[in-house]
Amino acid sequence: MSARKIESLVPAKRQVTLAGRQSSLELSLDAVAIHKNGIEFRSPTPFNEWTEMTVALQSPLDGSRLQCSGVVIACSGNRHAGYRVSMVFTSLTERAQARLHSLAHSELGVS
Repeated sequence: MSARKIESLVPAKRQVTLAGRQSSLELSLDAVAIHKNGIEFRSPTPFNEWTEMTVALQSPLDGSRLQCSGVVIACSGNRHAGYRVSMVFTSLTERAQARLHSLAHSELGVS
C-alpha cells in the first residue's frame, strides 16, 4: 500500500482544495460529502482502492482543522465523467469523531 497525504481547505470562495504528494484537486463544495466516518468526493483522476491517505479538513463552521487518516474503499467512474472516490477514516479519537460528526451535519455533510 502506498500512503498519500491530502490537505483539504474550505476557503471563503466555496471550494475545497485537496493536495497530495502526487496530485492536487480544486473542488467545489458540491463535489465533497463529509460523513460521520469518512468522506466522498468527485475527482478528475482515479485513486487506487486500499490506498492509505491522511486528510486535513478545515471546518466551514469555525475554521478549526481536523486531520484524519483513512483508506480509499471505492473509486468508480471514468476519465470522461470523472471518478467518485469513497474513503473511510480509521483510528479516530473521540474528539475527532465529535468534530467530524459536526462537519457531517454542516453544509458539507450527508450524515
